Amino acid sequence: MEAAYLAVARFRKPHGLKGDAVCWVLTDDPEQVFTVGRLLTPVDEQGNRIGEPLEIERERRYHRSWLLKFRGIADRGVLERWDQILLGVPREELTPPSEQQMYEHEVPGATVVANGEVVGEVTRVVEAAGGRLLAVDMNGREVLVPFSKPIVVSVDRAAKRIEIDPPEGLLEL
Repeated sequence: MEAAYLAVARFRKPHGLKGDAVCWVLTDDPEQVFTVGRLLTPVDEQGNRIGEPLEIERERRYHRSWLLKFRGIADRGVLERWDQILLGVPREELTPPSEQQMYEHEVPGATVVANGEVVGEVTRVVEAAGGRLLAVDMNGREVLVPFSKPIVVSVDRAAKRIEIDPPEGLLEL
C-alpha cells in the first residue's frame, strides 16, 4: 500500500525568535510545494500522518534550505521540540515522478549497479552539507555515494535500480 502523504521537507531547526523554521527540502519542486496557504502535515518515515496540518504563512529560500513560517506559531518554543520531524503533502497534490526518478522513500532497498555489476543495496538516504548521499550496503560494509550527477548515471524506478559511475576509489573508502 502506498503512503497517503509524501515527505517534502524535514524540519532542521528554529530560526530567529518569531516562529520561523529552517527546513531541508525533500522535493525537486520547492517553488510549487512551499506556497503560502499550503498545508504541510507531520508524517512518519512511512508517510503516515502523526500530527495536525500546518498552514504556511510565509516562505522563502534560505541558503540550501527553505525558511517556513506557519500560521499560529509565533515563537521558537514550539519548534524547539520538533527534532527533525518530516512534513508531508497528500500524494495526489504532487506531480508524480517519471520512470527516471524515485520518491525518496522508494530509494532504500534499491539495487546499486556499477559497470554492469551489482555492488550493493541502498539502506538509507543521508542528508549532508554537500547534498544527499546514498548509504550503500556492500556486503556488510557501508559506503556513502553522492546521490547526484555525474556519479548517478540513471535511475530505473520500476526496477528499483540505480546505476552509478563512481570515481576511482570511491567504493573502496
